[in-house]
Amino acid sequence: MKILITGCAGFIGYHIAHKLIKSKHDIVGIDNINDYYDVNLKIDRLKELKSLGLKFKFKKLDLSNYSKLKDIFKLNEFDIVYHLAAQAGVRDSVSNPKKYFKDNIQSYFNILECVKLFNIKHFIFASSSSVYGNNSKIPYDESQNINNPESFYAASKSTNELMARSYSNIYGIKMTGLRFFTVYGPFGRPDMALYNFTKNIFNKRQIKVFNYGHHKRDFIYIKDVVILLEKLILRSPKNRSIFEVYNVGNNKPIKLLDFINIISKTIRIKPKIKYIKKQIGDVAITHADSSKAFKHYGFSSETKLEEGIYHFIEWYKKYNNISDGK
Repeated sequence: MKILITGCAGFIGYHIAHKLIKSKHDIVGIDNINDYYDVNLKIDRLKELKSLGLKFKFKKLDLSNYSKLKDIFKLNEFDIVYHLAAQAGVRDSVSNPKKYFKDNIQSYFNILECVKLFNIKHFIFASSSSVYGNNSKIPYDESQNINNPESFYAASKSTNELMARSYSNIYGIKMTGLRFFTVYGPFGRPDMALYNFTKNIFNKRQIKVFNYGHHKRDFIYIKDVVILLEKLILRSPKNRSIFEVYNVGNNKPIKLLDFINIISKTIRIKPKIKYIKKQIGDVAITHADSSKAFKHYGFSSETKLEEGIYHFIEWYKKYNNISDGK
């Protein structure tokens, strides 16, 4: 199959591209390589993908440029589109909503138009657990209301789902949305908790713990996420509607303080913690009910948190040339 992956230099985009190239699919990757976090990390991800051979081609492009995006679709007969590009960051969206409108709504519309115009067989897109806001019903399931976002980032993701649902219904396009909970693992984002905490613990710096440590998060390892992403194009479950949304989590939220404790024990350095009040846009708990994904695709989170954190820290040490003696 010929597959387009937007956001291929991003965390999840890189990992699914890596897996699909290894599975002998022809992959075209798009990314604008913005500087929201360390550009060098994105470049290194791309180097890894390019090293896998001619099954991968990369195009640097801002998806807000509809004309150039359309040209890429025109030059390639894509079977599948994974749309994983987006402006990430809950807190940043509070201070800079215009950027999120451009990258997460305008660009998303451009992708939908191309998916419609070029008769894509299956459109798979990233949503987020943030769409649930502070819903009181725990765990979150896909039938719950997503009309009370706590941030503009969350609002942009809810908007994406509505846009996709309308295009699927009107034009008969098969679409699947994935509400990712807190995905972690090697080559992860520096702005995410695991990378940030690990870096500061190694450097003997304070780590900021918001909401005075009362947050709980549903962490899921990247390898488990990639298994589901690949299953979406390899099998089609019976009695499935043309449009579906799935939670992608491990169903076991953990307190951030316990999460930090696992990291520090793995690194064998005691953390310096600074407690801070809850930030605008933050939610107190994320907790996935992923039974729908299990029912349709046999998806479950197999990787224990301790194991996943260990693999991340081993990658982090290698990537940053940190020896066990430091």
